[in-house]
Amino acid sequence: MAGAIIENMSTKKLCIVGGILLVFQVIAFLVGGLIAPSPTTAVLYTSAKCIDMRRNHHKAKWLMPWGDKPCEKLKDFEEAVSRQIEANDIVFSVHVPLPHKEMSPWFQFMLFIMQLDIAFKMDNDLKENAEITLDVSLAYRDDVLDEWQEMTHAIEIRKLKCTFGSPKTLESEGRHYDCDFLPFMEIGSVAHKYYLINIRLPVNERKGINVGIGEIKDIRLVGIHQNGGFTKVWFAMKTFLTPSILIIMIWYWRRITLMTRPPVLLEKVIFALGISMTFINIPVEWFSIGFDWTWMLLFGDIRQGIFYAMLLSFWIIFCGEHMMDQNERNRLSGYWKQVGPIAVGSFCLFIFDMCERGVQLKNPFYSIWTTEVGTELAMAFIIVAGICLCLYFLFLCFMVFQVFRNISGKQSSLPAMSKARRLHYEGLIFRFKFLMLITLACAAMTVIFFIVSQVTEGHWKWGDVTIQVNSAFFTGIYGMWNLYVFALMFLYAPSHKNYGDDQSNGDLGVNSGEELQLTTTITHVDGPTEVYKLARKEAQE
Repeated sequence: MAGAIIENMSTKKLCIVGGILLVFQVIAFLVGGLIAPSPTTAVLYTSAKCIDMRRNHHKAKWLMPWGDKPCEKLKDFEEAVSRQIEANDIVFSVHVPLPHKEMSPWFQFMLFIMQLDIAFKMDNDLKENAEITLDVSLAYRDDVLDEWQEMTHAIEIRKLKCTFGSPKTLESEGRHYDCDFLPFMEIGSVAHKYYLINIRLPVNERKGINVGIGEIKDIRLVGIHQNGGFTKVWFAMKTFLTPSILIIMIWYWRRITLMTRPPVLLEKVIFALGISMTFINIPVEWFSIGFDWTWMLLFGDIRQGIFYAMLLSFWIIFCGEHMMDQNERNRLSGYWKQVGPIAVGSFCLFIFDMCERGVQLKNPFYSIWTTEVGTELAMAFIIVAGICLCLYFLFLCFMVFQVFRNISGKQSSLPAMSKARRLHYEGLIFRFKFLMLITLACAAMTVIFFIVSQVTEGHWKWGDVTIQVNSAFFTGIYGMWNLYVFALMFLYAPSHKNYGDDQSNGDLGVNSGEELQLTTTITHVDGPTEVYKLARKEAQE
């Protein structure tokens, strides 16, 4: 009777905890949907065509499209031809941000993509597989009266992928090609108020530089940056969640250290998962407001990669420790087949990220996708990572199937147990199935909200209430995985409670030749912990 009462209390506590976590989950979605603005803003910049007829262009002053010292501008290239101005003397100038605005460190990053307006002309047609060479310079300043300071300079090559929907005849001259956007620049911090981009298209017919690229009419840039309001909400969430996960993690490990036995593998993995979640949560981004830390995007990718690798490893080990067969799996080496693909896939994605954002720390105009070798290398890393992910999910699905099959087989032994003990083990099976369903629900919600955020306009309007779908996706999913880790450590922490005489094999109702060994989430301080193996059968001949 006492066991039944304890089990009923345990189930009741589980429902209460689940209800509280559900409330926090709803709050996480509402914070992003109702309080935070859209995560990012896209701004279109049209370059000004400035004239720079000095010999040493790179040591010349910076050319401003507008302001107190604007450059001498061309209306169009017909004017350049009439004035006998060469292509090497034309600079495309873009000021970031637009007039009467300022950039802010709260914007966190700047991403630019380039759009070229190329007109068809019979005597200057766009060649197949044409490449455009860009001589680009980036400068900054924090006051409109300050001189521009060079931030970086590079010569980049981009492949043009354009189509022309009309026959290439004299009647089609002047019509524009339909060209793909080109990756242009990415900076991992916005530490200054004003930025200036000068773009030159150097022409060298002898070397074939910028020959056969058509008649370029305009260069447009689309700048994308994080909204300051969203950044503040995001920082607030990280600041709130950091101590929450840290406290439960310390409490969880303290309960484990109270045991007289060493921690088992599943307990170590759950603790490592808590550490990786805390690593993501620690709001080091606050320092980016005062420091020019351009490596924050790369650092964020590494933090997320560590967490996802630990989460995938946890799912494999969690299923393995509930397999209930005769194999001993309380060693990480026992999972090398399943964890190996995670390690290989994570390493490939890390190398890919280092080849992209790692190089961008020195050259923000760099993109691995702009060359044949870079594209093939990037695709190779992504394909290998994809294959590893597929292998992982095949292993995971097979193990989940085995666990549920074994649990169904072990349930046949439950009627032979005493009522209190039977209720206890039924509760353990319920906990395992409950966690599996929660895991599937979390994964499904992540996929569903990602798809919804991609296919919707970014916000829903119900009467006077506007819900930012993309912001709700970020804050809700981020809060959801925090709550998932919190629930894991709370539900799988060792307990000091003891079931007394019910721990004997006699209560199981099995003969001496077959021992059904079960470990629980509620155990004696000297015994095993958690549902890391719901029921393991040992044959004793």
